[in-house]
Amino acid sequence: MASIDDLDTPAILIDAARAEANIAKAQAHADRHGLKLRPHIKTHKLPYWAKKQVAAGAVGITCQKIGEAEVMADAGLEDIFLPYNILGRAKLERLKALHGRVALSVTADSHETLSGLAATFTDTGHPLPVLVECDTGMGRCGVQSPAEAVALAKVIDQARGLTFGGLMTYPAAGRAA
Repeated sequence: MASIDDLDTPAILIDAARAEANIAKAQAHADRHGLKLRPHIKTHKLPYWAKKQVAAGAVGITCQKIGEAEVMADAGLEDIFLPYNILGRAKLERLKALHGRVALSVTADSHETLSGLAATFTDTGHPLPVLVECDTGMGRCGVQSPAEAVALAKVIDQARGLTFGGLMTYPAAGRAA
């Protein structure tokens, strides 16, 4: 029988029982508080674990990049959120193709991002949900004021192939939004 000392490094070792217990714990917390859980797959980047999270009750998953979302869609995950501004014709075309395959939503925090999305997504019968990202203390991304959020929401509402999906924030460490 092989031991841990026989593994060639680097190697990924996963305590499956602990991972499954953590998935159950997170879902139970969300359920207890009436929250819809949409975990970010950046910690594992594996369709196997994303499917486990959805099977436990998550409404979908969050991916950091289009490539990750494409891998998850290829594996059968059907509801994906990309909370990052997507810029550039090539990425927008990949995003459009992905939108044709799964329930997809994205964020925007600028007119530049919305301009590209609005030019790419023009189908009123299948609009892309876009959330406005609001900076609530991290100083990373997001509009800086309620007025800016309203202005972007209006742009989304007026774009024929987009639909306003709400607000998104990433609270500062140790602070709930």
